[in-house]
Amino acid sequence: MRGLNLHFLGHATTRVELGGRVVLTDPVLTKRVGPLTRVVPLPDSSAWAGVDTVLISHLHGDHLHLPSLRLLSKARIVVPKGAGAWLRKHGVHNVEEIAPGETLQDGDLRITATEAVHSGHRWGPRLTHGPQSPALGHLLEADGTRVYSAGDTDLFEGMKQLGPVDVALLPVWGWGPNLGPGHLTPERAAVAAGLLKAAAVVPVHWGTLAVPGIHLTKQMKKLLVEPPETFAEHVVEAGLPTDVLITRPGAEVTLPAPEERA
Repeated sequence: MRGLNLHFLGHATTRVELGGRVVLTDPVLTKRVGPLTRVVPLPDSSAWAGVDTVLISHLHGDHLHLPSLRLLSKARIVVPKGAGAWLRKHGVHNVEEIAPGETLQDGDLRITATEAVHSGHRWGPRLTHGPQSPALGHLLEADGTRVYSAGDTDLFEGMKQLGPVDVALLPVWGWGPNLGPGHLTPERAAVAAGLLKAAAVVPVHWGTLAVPGIHLTKQMKKLLVEPPETFAEHVVEAGLPTDVLITRPGAEVTLPAPEERA
């Protein structure tokens, strides 16, 4: 994993340093996200300093968060194809579009948009008004290292073709007491790790956002901490040779030393 550094900033936001570039996935950097509240401390502004490229996986408000994007005005904002005009209308510029299978280059870093099985509508799968574009994942490659950021997705057959990857950023829950369609449970995330032949997985999309008040219930207190541990248990049960790198929101990911992968 030469030249790779990762910081899990919470929910689906990860700072990826690879190939001499700094990438931020689905930035959520404020205390409130629509009706949701952040239940962990905000990342320091240094966490998003020097970002070259921002990758947006889909248009849902907890992934495409306009106030957070406005904090990153100097970065290149890469969004699903068809979303650019809507973003510019809302004051976000320096926007580029990408579709599944397309690739862009950022210095020595190669970024490929991948398929994702998830609603691409801004307001969710049940509404028809407002912007819509395909949900994406992203494969980042440089210096012989491959990092897959899943965004929001359910399992799909094409995961087999994406592997092997050195690190997968896999969602293992969400922000509520249950999951709708197009999400990975901890058990299904373990299946994804196997399909991807992931050497290591950072569980994401957990422990960060919740509905105010509900986060104080016994059920949500458990769901804010248990999904990555449950995911790790399923990885062990499946006999996968995958390191599970559980990282608290806001912390640097401790990557395995090269000799640990030998």
